[in-house]
Amino acid sequence: MSIAAQIKKYKDELPGDVDLVAVSKTKPNEAILEAYEAGQRIFGENKIQEMTDKHEALPKDIEWHMIGHVQSNKVKFMAPYVSLVHAVHKLKLLKEINKRAKEEDRVINCLLQLKIAEEDSKYGMEADEALKILKSEAYQEMNHVKIVGLMGMATLTEDEQKINTEFAYLKGKMDEFSKEFPALTTLSMGMSGDYQIAIKNGSTMLRIGSSIFGERNYN
Repeated sequence: MSIAAQIKKYKDELPGDVDLVAVSKTKPNEAILEAYEAGQRIFGENKIQEMTDKHEALPKDIEWHMIGHVQSNKVKFMAPYVSLVHAVHKLKLLKEINKRAKEEDRVINCLLQLKIAEEDSKYGMEADEALKILKSEAYQEMNHVKIVGLMGMATLTEDEQKINTEFAYLKGKMDEFSKEFPALTTLSMGMSGDYQIAIKNGSTMLRIGSSIFGERNYN
């Protein structure tokens, strides 16, 4: 199936309140343009330099999401244009995003990444740490970042019950936090292999890559 056909399939299948982030990491500009011409406007990247190069070359109404682990020293490169940072895993990073957004006279939306999988390779903070950030004076004083929700990555497994449990936990934390912090409206969970389980558990944003663009070539 072509990229355009895959975009159409997802647009037809997904509930109206679920946003599709087309994860275009390692993919050429031509592939992104094919998705763009099929109506896709939100694209996710996991390397700031690659995202910046694509931002400069591609249509300016594309909404770029940084979905990967962020190194503080690279934040300045994406600060002029990034729409949403999915993987904020500590207060120090939030402070850096705020500082760089201030220089650009922008407010950058961010998600706090909770660790919901058992795998050591997955980044993220514990729920009580996230709550501490939301309640902190440091965050309350930031005028150039806005925490708009939570993000999490489930364990890479065939065990659907396990994935379901992890997503249900994240949704529970979202419900709990949003009672006190109503700005939390975005729940980014679900990828190519588990997005249907994520939708059942209340995801509002999916990060879909390989099933739109095909397998990645990291060589």
